[in-house]
Amino acid sequence: MSGLHDLFARYTFGHPERAAAELRAVLPAHVVSEVDWSSLKREPVSVVDPELRETESDLLFTARLRTGHPLLLYVLLEHQSSVDGWMALRMLRYVVRQVERWRQEHPKSQVLPLIIPLVMYHGPEGTWTAPRRVEDLFALPEGEEQRERWRALVPRFEYLLDDLTAEREEALRARSGPPLARLAWLVLRYGRTGELARKLPDWVALFAQVQAGPEGAEHLVVVIRYLQWTEGKGVHTAARRVLHSVLDRQRAEELMGSWAEEMIEEGVRKGLEKGLEKGLEKGLEKGLARGREEGRLQGRAEAVLRILTRRGVQVDEASRQHILSCTDGEALDRWFDRALNATTLSEVLDGPAQ
Repeated sequence: MSGLHDLFARYTFGHPERAAAELRAVLPAHVVSEVDWSSLKREPVSVVDPELRETESDLLFTARLRTGHPLLLYVLLEHQSSVDGWMALRMLRYVVRQVERWRQEHPKSQVLPLIIPLVMYHGPEGTWTAPRRVEDLFALPEGEEQRERWRALVPRFEYLLDDLTAEREEALRARSGPPLARLAWLVLRYGRTGELARKLPDWVALFAQVQAGPEGAEHLVVVIRYLQWTEGKGVHTAARRVLHSVLDRQRAEELMGSWAEEMIEEGVRKGLEKGLEKGLEKGLEKGLARGREEGRLQGRAEAVLRILTRRGVQVDEASRQHILSCTDGEALDRWFDRALNATTLSEVLDGPAQ
């Protein structure tokens, strides 16, 4: 699930305009005033270790100061279940990799560019508590005077932190920036707190602003996808209500329904994999055909159950097994259509297939 949060954050803040809003909110005032924000652009370079790709995402931007000097802005999107106490060391490693790469690309330069590291944290387990300075990771002798003497001998490095979990809703809503950036800050802040379903109705105006933008339809789809896969009872229902507040009924239902179709496609994929295994034993063609059909039926059944769960409809175990074991494609299609608007189980399973 952490990858989903990071992908959403990466999509939102990977765009220079929205990245600028994030950076302006965190960078010191004197830096904000000295950056030529019109020169900000995203670089297609990543330095995060491949084995860490599952849990974090990084973004690199270049810009120029008003004096003409180059500036690198390295943003790490961090969403994990526990705070990483070694983040300062990790960020130092990433920054060193960036400047080494820069030296290779600018062999005649005698100086390094300014590079500012920033961690955006939106984890579910409370505020960020890890040291932000590398020197705080070293075991220094006791006594303030002694510590200061030794501190001067160890590497000095500090990263900026945007801890969304420590921000109040009012402060995030008051930040300047495009509507999608402000909405993203809010949903990332409350994505796994258990409060998201209650908060969503208060953000209808912001959803409407996102929808009204030049790429509003695409942005709204991305936000809704994130909300639909976020854990928490009531989020799906609340998202549907918000959609109906900013879109006409048909478009809102199409958007919600297309998510369910994606689940079916995933079920088909699993079925194909299963069919390939069986095909090795009983013939590839037969296995593939059977896998496709089993995958379609399984995916459709799982989609019916997922939709009912998201809509808050209680499904007893007997009915759950009845749906999962159904091999009648027409019945499953009928149940799927009914589930999109059902409020009780009987509204879905009241036909002949029951």
